Amino acid sequence: MGVFGDLNEVRLIGNITQDLEIRRTSSGTAVMNFSIATNRNYKAGDDWKEETTFHNIVVWGNDAEQLEQRARKGTKVFVAGRIQTRKWEGNDGKTNYRTEVVAYTVTLLDRYEKTNSEGGSSNTKDTNYSSASEEPSADSSIDPDDLPF
Repeated sequence: MGVFGDLNEVRLIGNITQDLEIRRTSSGTAVMNFSIATNRNYKAGDDWKEETTFHNIVVWGNDAEQLEQRARKGTKVFVAGRIQTRKWEGNDGKTNYRTEVVAYTVTLLDRYEKTNSEGGSSNTKDTNYSSASEEPSADSSIDPDDLPF
């Protein structure tokens, strides 16, 4: 046994790549799946290249509901969470895998005004959502058929 424990943590800053949509499990828990894009610039010979990587993000509970109201495609976000790889058998009998970041913090980094129904606006810069307490526990029973992906 080593001196160090295990660590599973990831931090990303990128742009949301799609419109946000909440789904619900059969028990009514809100869950949102979306992706963000991050870019890496590097030099290849005399030229600069840009490589884009897409990351699958999962947000649970009230944080998913708040994020849906305050972010949109193109919004720059900071995401902190843990990496999870799920495995399931599809309807075709094939084994499928999906690696995703289960977010415990999502912070909006863009500033934009969203008009509310009363004619006012709400400022969304640096809004922080923390879902550590919202994510279902590992021993909770979520039927794989309830998952929206």
